[in-house]
Amino acid sequence: MINPALKAFATGLMACLALVTLGGCCCLKPAASPAPAAASATKSPDPTAVTAAPSPAIATSAPAGSTALFDGRSLAGWQITDFAGKGPVTAANGQINVGLGHMTGITLTNTNLMPQMNYELSLEAMRVDGSDFFCGLTFPVGSNFCSFIVGGWGGGVVGLSSLNSEDASQNETTKYLNFANGRWFKIRVRVQPERIQAWIDNDSVVDVETKEKQLGIRMEMESCTPVGLATWNTAAAWRNIQLRKL
Repeated sequence: MINPALKAFATGLMACLALVTLGGCCCLKPAASPAPAAASATKSPDPTAVTAAPSPAIATSAPAGSTALFDGRSLAGWQITDFAGKGPVTAANGQINVGLGHMTGITLTNTNLMPQMNYELSLEAMRVDGSDFFCGLTFPVGSNFCSFIVGGWGGGVVGLSSLNSEDASQNETTKYLNFANGRWFKIRVRVQPERIQAWIDNDSVVDVETKEKQLGIRMEMESCTPVGLATWNTAAAWRNIQLRKL
């Protein structure tokens, strides 16, 4: 006869084994795979796709109170200045392109637009190639004329030519700045009684009293009067040429 205690032990042991076996089966059961994510309704952009750059705006107008002196398409209202050894000059896509030459420029033909006093002339200019002045802006001052030189005498001189017969390289307006090729610079000249001021990229570079000073231009700039732009041994580009009466 089986000992009742031993029988009870055997019964408990078998119950434990059954529970362990059931638990192990639960643990080994593979987890259900997650449901696939819903496809996006919007296609991701192709990182290799190239977006065409917008065409440059052509300047055909000027801000209120100003007059555009360049239509952005042609040299209408201007003539190529008759310099000896001049380079090619063309206009397209919102800018005037000036090729390499000994001296090259343009002169305003519609002189009725131009006052002699109380006005501002502005433009953007870029040296494309070369190492001398890429903007020689000649303008009237009353019955006289003067030129604002940007990047002359080897590339860095800024100033007025001429004051008391002294060039931009040797008068009180002389400054030395760096001008990287291929970059546009904003240039502005203001003419008022007894004062001429000029800015490059909104930085004041000329502020001179003209009372009791003799104003003039170099002989080679005479063909640029009353208003003209010129370069020296340099390829350049000009755009947004504007006049504002004060």
